[in-house]
Amino acid sequence: MTKINALWQQYPTLKPELTAVLELMEKHIKTSDRAVNDAILTMIHSGGKLLRPAYCLLFSQFKETDRRKIIALAAAVETLHTATLIHDDVIDRSRLRRNQPTIQSTFGQDVAVYAGDYLFVVCFQMLSQYASDLRSIQQNAKGMQHILDGELHQRQMRYNTNMTIDDYLVQIDGKTAQLFALACFIGAFESQNTLRFARHCEQIGSQIGMAFQIMDDILDYTQSEVGLGKPVLEDVRQGVFSAPLLLAKQQDAAAIAPYLQDSKTLTDAQLVALRDTVQAVGGVTAAEELAAQYTAKALAGLNRLPEHPAKTILLRLTKQLLARKR
Repeated sequence: MTKINALWQQYPTLKPELTAVLELMEKHIKTSDRAVNDAILTMIHSGGKLLRPAYCLLFSQFKETDRRKIIALAAAVETLHTATLIHDDVIDRSRLRRNQPTIQSTFGQDVAVYAGDYLFVVCFQMLSQYASDLRSIQQNAKGMQHILDGELHQRQMRYNTNMTIDDYLVQIDGKTAQLFALACFIGAFESQNTLRFARHCEQIGSQIGMAFQIMDDILDYTQSEVGLGKPVLEDVRQGVFSAPLLLAKQQDAAAIAPYLQDSKTLTDAQLVALRDTVQAVGGVTAAEELAAQYTAKALAGLNRLPEHPAKTILLRLTKQLLARKR
């Protein structure tokens, strides 16, 4: 039986549909290459939280709709997300994700690239089969472009010691917020709600995604490698600077600058010192305040939704997600 993240034990009405999402994703993996097949299935069952399909499913509940279709569209969104994660790990040469070896470290970079490419194909297969309106496919294509723009912006900013918090926000708007926004839009729109309603849900998803990524980056400066499931501050060595570091630099550039001059050669001890400095000058606190601003906007948008059991779950899930400490 397919297992999903323990988070969903708290949401029994969502659990069966999220299980169905994973099962449908697995069913669509039919490549003849055994290594690629195994790599994808390993990633699908690696314990991801399935947040994006969950939001897709929840926003679809405000009107009666074909649940089989919505589950398939939620699976398409999660398939797209999985593809981007695989490619991210290749680009970053990551060795761990969710406390497990990444596909590229287990199967090699070639297999990882092919696996990611194959999942993009599967995503559009699902959309073409189940989407009832061309606008959903167009929205997905637009979303993929936005994600790529975020990735390219990050590439251009690598090791850039002049990077600002505004640059960071542009990056995460593409890399993370766009997929949350897409999930919320498709769930709302494909359940025959109005385009205006779907756009409102899309905006909520974007704000949730922004807050989520900022909180995720804060954990780099507050958690151990075991707690994170990936190497602590490895992004800094890769020249990727996130909110706590950039906001700390705003507070005390002299204290942070020495660590950024040649960040790719930082020792483990220097990374620990950097983490302590970022905390000491207020970078983490400032990042928490920034995340709180996006969280407040997301909750305000959710509160404007019609009264419905799905609204209650959305508020509970979003508060839980954006207040997490691990």
